[in-house]
Amino acid sequence: MTDLAAAAGTSASRIELCAVMPVYNEEEIVGEVAAAWLEALDGLGIDYELVAIVDGATDASEQVLRAVASRHRRLVVDVTPNRGHGPTVLRGYRRGTKAADWVFQTDSDGEMPAAGFARLWELRRNADAVIGIRTGRRQSRGRRAITLLTRLTARAAFGCRLTDVNCPYRLMRSSALAPLLALIPDDTFAPNVAISGMLARSGARLAEVPVAHDVRTTGVASILGIKALRAAALSFGQTIRLSRARTHKI
Repeated sequence: MTDLAAAAGTSASRIELCAVMPVYNEEEIVGEVAAAWLEALDGLGIDYELVAIVDGATDASEQVLRAVASRHRRLVVDVTPNRGHGPTVLRGYRRGTKAADWVFQTDSDGEMPAAGFARLWELRRNADAVIGIRTGRRQSRGRRAITLLTRLTARAAFGCRLTDVNCPYRLMRSSALAPLLALIPDDTFAPNVAISGMLARSGARLAEVPVAHDVRTTGVASILGIKALRAAALSFGQTIRLSRARTHKI
């Protein structure tokens, strides 16, 4: 049994927040990132868990995280065979909706700081989801085109007018997220795009907040060049199919 499964099986009551952090080959920075998030969430006085899901990493990411977890009980380390970012995010979301009232996702590369979360947590009082808008983000021309296509797809398919539909810095109410997860296959490549659209179409109260986006200082993006174009095509097709699913109004 993984640490994640054990946590799910022994939880006596719901907590306020489950923060989900997918991890793939980030040994140089993931310990620092996890520690920053633990400090930030502790400082807000939240009853939470930080779930780091190591998705088939081939480096020492797992060992680094377990060292941090040995010093901080709020960090849960789960290790899975490599399935890709989307399925890993969905794994965390499904866990989160069962364990907590709110689910948050952030990446493990340190590009968006933990300090920005306080604003999202404050805005939750009048929202079902608070989605970040990455500011200062540097993208190649190809990446910018893919980002634009993604936003236009969500708008055309769902009527979603969020600025950053695929932002991996998002806080969602479990009661709004859980019904949507039931419609999304586990192998979905970019589930956040469809989730943004489904939230908008369901009538969920959405808020947006700018979040600083820094250039990564370690590692490299796992999907570049032709792989990024293929990934964009796959995401487009899956998003269109998911747009046909019946979404109940909140």
